[in-house]
Amino acid sequence: MAEDKAKILVVDDEEGIRTQIYWALAGDYNVSQAADYDTALQLAEEERPDLVCLDIALTSLADDLTGIKLLKELLLVDSYLKVIMVTGNEEKETALKSISEGAYDYYQKPIDLEELKLIIKRAINLRKLELENLGLSQRLEKKQKFDEIIGSSRKMLEVFKLIEAVSKSDYSVLITGESGTGKELAARAIHASSDRRDKPFIAINCGAIPENLLESELFGHEKGAFTDAVSRKKGKFEYAHEGTLFLDEIGDLSFPLQVKLLRFLQDQKIERVGGKELIDLDVRVIAATNADLKRKVQENAFREDLFYRLSVITIDMPPLKERGDDVVLLAQVFLERFAEENKKSGLTFTPGAIARIREYDWPGNVRELENKIKRSVILTADKKIKPSDLGFERAEKLEIQPLQKFREETESQHILNALVQNNWNVSKTASALKTSRTTLYDLMEKYHIKKR
Repeated sequence: MAEDKAKILVVDDEEGIRTQIYWALAGDYNVSQAADYDTALQLAEEERPDLVCLDIALTSLADDLTGIKLLKELLLVDSYLKVIMVTGNEEKETALKSISEGAYDYYQKPIDLEELKLIIKRAINLRKLELENLGLSQRLEKKQKFDEIIGSSRKMLEVFKLIEAVSKSDYSVLITGESGTGKELAARAIHASSDRRDKPFIAINCGAIPENLLESELFGHEKGAFTDAVSRKKGKFEYAHEGTLFLDEIGDLSFPLQVKLLRFLQDQKIERVGGKELIDLDVRVIAATNADLKRKVQENAFREDLFYRLSVITIDMPPLKERGDDVVLLAQVFLERFAEENKKSGLTFTPGAIARIREYDWPGNVRELENKIKRSVILTADKKIKPSDLGFERAEKLEIQPLQKFREETESQHILNALVQNNWNVSKTASALKTSRTTLYDLMEKYHIKKR
């Protein structure tokens, strides 16, 4: 459909050239034309093109730099706009100057339309990749808003969306997922994004405290309530007043405590152990479990009414093996964090280590990944983190890669390193690699290399 086509603006004071380019591109793109500075700038602001073919001299005056001036204005309208400067042979020096001012590329007259089409196609593909990366970067900025939760996979974006939605309410939330998937981090993110952010966040693991002590830990006790109760003690509910109480491993709660919790969720009142006074509290409850609570309900091991009270909204934290390239993103974040903590700058993963990180199932999820990388940073004496540093080769025999795959991974990493060192300037990188820009663009497209 026409609305799905990329938009191109052709700016040239020669009608013949505008028409030539228009008819060459009109079948594949939505093409607009402008003959002068003011019209071009107006169309750029109104239509927001993806790419501009811009004549470097928009008048017949000698040393005309109108095109350079317009280039700067166009990039103020859209910093991701791709501008191809069209020049005469005598204007090559000015064309090179335009590259330093932000132009994507330049092309000399007379125009070879097939070659120009190829340059345009690459430029628009690069713009798409950059805009996709911008969206990814904006999503990843939520790692600050959502504390330590990092990810860009579809499943994690759904989690982020749910966290944002439930943060605006005071309903109970049930967070499910395997151990190590970040359930407490999600609970903290909900609290930090809510109106209760300046009030206490109190966490307690219901499975880590003996049943005979858990009631007192949760609800507090009065002096003399039992042998060791030498004074009155507040429980976690009272400490969480006006804030959030996070009950981890809620499936381990005994039936008597399930009843007391249900009563609180119904009327927001508690009674200390050994007490007779009902205490009004304002506490939001977030619970988490790695157990199947529905099955526990069916097996009469968990109260059905409490289950429905807790699970007004459910957030399921996906296991790491279902999060795609999030595992590589997380690995890089952990590597940078632990390298800084241990004052070991310049640490990187080898292509083999990245491959094993991607292939491994991570039964311990994010926690296992974090621990493996922390250990590798502490123990390595090298700048390169290898599969053996992560403990993979000792645990299982490493699969031998096909030679072609190894070559491609090595070449891809080498190109990426060169681009980073040259601040993603393609011309400088191509020169450093002793290759042409055309070849470099082909390799970047082949290996899906884009600026992060």
